[in-house]
Amino acid sequence: MGACVCRMNPDNETMSVSSASASRPASAGIALGGAARKNRPLCHETIKWRSDVPLTEGQLRSKRDEFWDTAPAFDGRKEIWDALRAATNAAECLDFQMAQAILDGANVSVPNGYLTECYDELGTQYKVPIYCLSYPINIVKEENGRDSPAEYSEPVDGGTEIFLKLRISSTMTDVKLPVYSKDTVGQCKKKLQSVEGVDACCQRWFYSGKLLGDKVPIDECSIHQGYVVQVIVNTEHYNHDNSTSIVHMSLAS
Repeated sequence: MGACVCRMNPDNETMSVSSASASRPASAGIALGGAARKNRPLCHETIKWRSDVPLTEGQLRSKRDEFWDTAPAFDGRKEIWDALRAATNAAECLDFQMAQAILDGANVSVPNGYLTECYDELGTQYKVPIYCLSYPINIVKEENGRDSPAEYSEPVDGGTEIFLKLRISSTMTDVKLPVYSKDTVGQCKKKLQSVEGVDACCQRWFYSGKLLGDKVPIDECSIHQGYVVQVIVNTEHYNHDNSTSIVHMSLAS
């Protein structure tokens, strides 16, 4: 088994990746401004990291949204930022093949195999913060899985009853969940928890490559009948028992 490599990213957050992935062979170099930059295949691993300031899931989502909404205003091209966001969403759905296809289609190179550092074909650098790529290991699990006491309160008009087809990543099984069209995604997570025993705080719902926010009503998610909603279960984010020893090494830049 390879040891883990830890380093500090620009946001002063500790991250770790396996040394095996850090040392895998590079693919052919991509010419950039007369020079060749090495390009590696996108790593099929989730980066583990610890936030200096513990975050709730709601705070993390807000932080991500703020970054993606403001990043194109600073440097680089908007179409590249859009491609990076789409690749990030695909990777979170564990669809690394789609994420790689998006990067290749946009001519984006990743010299270290991670989206934390990327380059377009003109040599412009793009940095995706670690909090946009995965959950921190010290994310705060809020009481009853709620960001606020009223967030998942039942609406007066529940709408019409529909059945959602959910695919749960931890078991790779499909579940048909009866919900109401006016239910929020957060309410539906609680219903899935009562049926399958999957903690609502450990669930992230994706449809068509997009993360569904907890406050969004189901009838606004544009989910077509019979289509699958991917439920990514992230129980490791709430497991603070670290039974595996980590060998700390400096990662050469």
